[in-house]
Amino acid sequence: MESVGAVVAHIQGLSGSFDEVAHLHSLLKQSEDYLTSQGPRLALFLEQLDPAKHSLGYLFLLDACSSGQISREQAHGFLLSVVDFINCCSVEQIRLAPDKFISVCKRFKDQVMDLQVPIQGVAPLRTAVRKLQSSSEHLTTLHSDFLLLCILAKCYKTGLSILEEDIFEVDHPKDLFLYCYYGGMINIGLKRLGKALEYLQNAVTAPMTSLNSIAVEAYKKYILVSLIHNGQVPSFPKYTSVTAQRNLKTYTQLYIDLASCYAAGKFSELEMFIQTNLEKFQNDSNLGLAKQVLASLYKRNIQRLTQTYLTLSLQDIANTVQLKTAKEAEMHVLQMIQDGEIHATINQKDGMVSFHEDPEQYKTCDMIEHIDTSIQRLMTLSRKLRSIDEHISCDPAYLTKVGKERPKFDFDEFDPVPHKFL
Repeated sequence: MESVGAVVAHIQGLSGSFDEVAHLHSLLKQSEDYLTSQGPRLALFLEQLDPAKHSLGYLFLLDACSSGQISREQAHGFLLSVVDFINCCSVEQIRLAPDKFISVCKRFKDQVMDLQVPIQGVAPLRTAVRKLQSSSEHLTTLHSDFLLLCILAKCYKTGLSILEEDIFEVDHPKDLFLYCYYGGMINIGLKRLGKALEYLQNAVTAPMTSLNSIAVEAYKKYILVSLIHNGQVPSFPKYTSVTAQRNLKTYTQLYIDLASCYAAGKFSELEMFIQTNLEKFQNDSNLGLAKQVLASLYKRNIQRLTQTYLTLSLQDIANTVQLKTAKEAEMHVLQMIQDGEIHATINQKDGMVSFHEDPEQYKTCDMIEHIDTSIQRLMTLSRKLRSIDEHISCDPAYLTKVGKERPKFDFDEFDPVPHKFL
């Protein structure tokens, strides 16, 4: 068995051309067990390597020396080593050992969480994602770790730099579920509830043969955000898996009951329901959203009034939606007008509210530009899906599988072609 010094010498001498690095990779794989056994000693040898020039070897040693328990005294040095490595490592070299790169990055993520300094991991993990990705359409297993640190550090806008990219390649199903779930949470933090619903719905409707806890938690938040944003929970889309449609409601009955209580429109009853189940919502980390659902009921009831009345006094609004005073009703109406949730004017003299139709005529330059951007994006998506479909249709593995599953047709099963068409 070669000494650590000999391994380091190989790393220093075989980090030039692609062929050299490929040969080095083979040697390092043969030395894995030995390097792991020497874990605590390897930190000293890392100092002899340049993480930019000797990236592959540095990665193997860094992985081996961090595979055991990392004490709080060692943690600071480990974090500095990983940050320096991620920032300057060679993309070509680390992609020869992606599993090790992922392993080191995940340990790094665990350390910043244990030390309760998640913000220190946000920028390095974003760089790690970029270096691991084969393209911007590739969802790596590090995406969810990066998004989790963004949530813990409340760096929601930083998370958008990853979330705004269209994803077409996924390594593992769990990565997709976590990506959608955390994406929903980041958009909730930014008050982009419409976008949050898109991500949470993707987690709920993604193909699955057995129910998973991520989809269950996503559906709980999906119900709450739907009530806040739309005032109702839509039924499952047709493409939702049978597994999800049959089982999700069983595991989210509390939230189904909340939606039913919300639909009744009585503030006092909804308030009592949330208060009764306060601990359950708290245990799910959904109490804040549940309280927002309660607050949104005022707005939803005021919106219902716009469908029935042309004018109404502030006091009548307060009485109908169970607000204490006309002044509170005025504040709610003003906020809803400002947010574009209703169209109305308030007569300060007599305290009357006049409700109006939506003034949007969809003919302004901004609206036309918005529609054009949406159309262009859909056309790009259509071309991409067509390309993927063509690629799959030519995949030998897919054709073999389909060929085995497709029943062989017997010509006798078909009606004969009439002679006049021959």
